[in-house]
Amino acid sequence: MTFSFGDELPQEFYFSDNLFLFTVSKCHTLGIDIILADPEGTMAFAGKYEFEGDENYDAFVQKIGLPSDKAEMGRNCKIVTEVVQNGNDFTWTQHFPGGRSTTNSFTVGSEADMETMGGKKFKATVKMEDGKLVADFPNYRHTAEISGGKLVEISTSSGVVYKRTSKKIA
Repeated sequence: MTFSFGDELPQEFYFSDNLFLFTVSKCHTLGIDIILADPEGTMAFAGKYEFEGDENYDAFVQKIGLPSDKAEMGRNCKIVTEVVQNGNDFTWTQHFPGGRSTTNSFTVGSEADMETMGGKKFKATVKMEDGKLVADFPNYRHTAEISGGKLVEISTSSGVVYKRTSKKIA
């Protein structure tokens, strides 16, 4: 979105640069004041992301006790992660080859019903910490952030760290 000096703009509107949600206010012919819509810096996660690479998968799934059949399905799997975000409300869906998907819907700061990569159901409260979504799963801690336009997810269990990176496709 490009604006020129003196452009007529509405009093207030919203846009995203894929890192932060912004609101533009006090639009006038002398300039534009841009302020963060969320002073805590909520990142704009919305989009579709395709698996690009991972680190330490085997050690991690072994540490969390993922059954070997599910671990094998996830190895180098071209997961497509679809994130719908409306402020602090999220719907986070992972689409697996073969048509299987897992969806977790949550509001930052509120307890929600969730499901692990192994299919185990549990309750968790997703928090926003330094621009990262953070959730404590039954036997690992999961973070997600947008870094360099990519979705970077890190799961940690008893010192074993798994990192998955996905590129934005839509």
